[in-house]
Amino acid sequence: QVQLVESGGGLVQAGGSLRLSCAASGRTFSSYAMGWFRQAPGKEREFVAAISSGGGNTYYADSAKGRFTISRDNAKKMMYLQMNSLKPEDTAVYYCAARRGDVYSDSDVDYAYWGQGTQVTVSS
Repeated sequence: QVQLVESGGGLVQAGGSLRLSCAASGRTFSSYAMGWFRQAPGKEREFVAAISSGGGNTYYADSAKGRFTISRDNAKKMMYLQMNSLKPEDTAVYYCAARRGDVYSDSDVDYAYWGQGTQVTVSS
């Protein structure tokens, strides 16, 4: 199993940047594919980005592609989401998630482990 804790959220103006971090604990972090999801008030949780267990492959939602970058450092048991050119519609609670295996998924039901979430608010 793996435990996840997100950090790095905050308030930023439109066009600004934030870097979210996900700290993992567990002896087999490198065996998990990872993902970022977000949930805005009144909305269902939606996929943002995912990365394979080794970090060699990434996948982005259309809303994130070109603006967000997902990465991981297995030696440090960390995952990151660099968010640039933020828009008000990016406002949400962002969650770090993990699933055992090499491949990633864009469906939240495929991820067994979740962090507590970190709030990102983008003002216009």
